Amino acid sequence: MTRSEPATAPGLPSGPARIVSLLPSATDLLFDLGLGGRVVGVSHSCDHPQARGLPVLTRSIVDSAAPQAEIDRAVSDAVREGRALYQVDGPLLDALNPDLVVTQGVCEVCAVTPGTIEAAVRYLPGCLPAANVLSLEGRDLSGILDDLRALGMAAGVPERAGALAAQAQTRWDAVPPATHAPRVLTLEWTDPPFYGGHWVPGQVERAGGVNVLGAAGTDSGRASWGQIETLRPDVTVVMCCGYGLGDNVAFARALDPQQPLGQVWAVDANALFSRPALGVVRGAEVLAALLRGEATPGQSERIPR
Repeated sequence: MTRSEPATAPGLPSGPARIVSLLPSATDLLFDLGLGGRVVGVSHSCDHPQARGLPVLTRSIVDSAAPQAEIDRAVSDAVREGRALYQVDGPLLDALNPDLVVTQGVCEVCAVTPGTIEAAVRYLPGCLPAANVLSLEGRDLSGILDDLRALGMAAGVPERAGALAAQAQTRWDAVPPATHAPRVLTLEWTDPPFYGGHWVPGQVERAGGVNVLGAAGTDSGRASWGQIETLRPDVTVVMCCGYGLGDNVAFARALDPQQPLGQVWAVDANALFSRPALGVVRGAEVLAALLRGEATPGQSERIPR
């Protein structure tokens, strides 16, 4: 693959006419930028309502309907053996003839990386000669907003992206934090437990909490229930990566009632916490609300213990 200057479509502002998004957060950002009409292909995980019916270019080698422990074993085995967790339909990607392909380099478990695209098209005659490949790398709010601006630049709408980034920063700065600084544990997986990383610790801090595991901008990590027991958080937020509110409610209800987790809440991780997109700002607002004991219907739910 090679990089080239973005193409200009007749009747459209300067920028690529045909965009492929291989991760949900990029699809969300493209629609936020008003570029949904240029998206010609998406990943299997892209669930933006207006992206339905678009060609799907990826699939996971892991059964997402399996129990969490089985998914963890399958992912761990693939990573240990150096196998990609996602497959890209190279011939379809080539046939779509995109001007811009958007992927990511933050987490090989979460979405397609540039290396997976390279492998998918390596032996195709055209090998996407005109495609500009943009890899998003944001690991905290600042990085996410940088990615938004980079995407806007690559897509030919830098002013629009800059305005959206400024609005998001203003809204983030205005989040009313909890005043009592509760100790907060975020769980991005429950069997086995993984704590939240990347932008999640920053969301906790912005909401007025004290994050007990994980650091802003660093990877999520595996923990043990014994380790968690010693932390005795005041609030535990179940935000299993790749799941909405309903599934996270089920995961939270399945937690050991004897485990000292404080208040337990489930949230819509896909919309608010799992994706490096503008939803992380709303996620901080939801966290601030639940730290005050306030439910946000459709986005969070307190789990009786």
